Amino acid sequence: MTLQNNKVVVVGAGLMGTGIAHAFAASGFATTLVDSNGQALDRAQQAIHKILDDGVKLGKMEATAAEAAKSRLGMQPDLTAAAAGAHLLIETVSENLAIKKAVMTQAAAEMADTAIYSTNTSALSVTEIATAVNCPERVVGMHFFNPVHKMKLVELVRGLATSDETVATMRAYCEAISKQSIVVSESPGLTTSRMSALAGNEAMWMLQEGTATAEDIDTALRLGFNHPMGPLELGDLTGWDTRLAVLKYLHQTLGDKFRPCPLIIKMVAAGRYGRKTGHGVYRYENGQRVPGSGMKGSAL
Repeated sequence: MTLQNNKVVVVGAGLMGTGIAHAFAASGFATTLVDSNGQALDRAQQAIHKILDDGVKLGKMEATAAEAAKSRLGMQPDLTAAAAGAHLLIETVSENLAIKKAVMTQAAAEMADTAIYSTNTSALSVTEIATAVNCPERVVGMHFFNPVHKMKLVELVRGLATSDETVATMRAYCEAISKQSIVVSESPGLTTSRMSALAGNEAMWMLQEGTATAEDIDTALRLGFNHPMGPLELGDLTGWDTRLAVLKYLHQTLGDKFRPCPLIIKMVAAGRYGRKTGHGVYRYENGQRVPGSGMKGSAL
């Protein structure tokens, strides 16, 4: 059996889950995206279809390939039904240990006997998540990056019990969906999340102190370090509620250098999470950033 004959289940129809489901469906896998929120599933399906249609318009894929990918993609509100006989689970639910473990436990009752369970967590313990199933050797972190259809890296994260066979299989999955994988031993924040959390948090401290405007801070990182997106833009895309949860965890486990900037705490309390709420460091209308809407820092 080739990997493409395997059934893949992605849990969580947010930005990350949508991108991951697209990656697998476009690469030949029968893929089911699961979310209890029907509207989230509708939005995800529309977003995936748009990525595929845009690929055809840009000459990056044939129309027949795009239609085949759409036919391989299923939407399902019921995890129990979706997980039946599946070979790979990728959960992308919120950064909450209890929720992630509940997803693993529910799926494990239905999946294939040799199934692999992966978590897209950017900060939580793969070892702790693996306690939700009776086969911790087949649990691994699979950390993707936004936007998934453009970003090539996947961090594969070993938990305490993760087997060499599981890592090898997951590297093959990554290759099958045209991603480059690296293997990371479990550590809070892995490699990229630790560095990204520091950069985003420091950018918010600079904004709070009035060192520069949001636009200028982001421009500095884009042009000075050749980053594709500035740290404040990225925080708006990821969601400051998610960023705050990660920073709190890193602060608790790695020390004071990860203490969340008070401005992030204020923004989250005000519901200014970023793109998904229409307002973060910048304002958004119809998913697009409003020019000149960035925060000015201490002047506000």
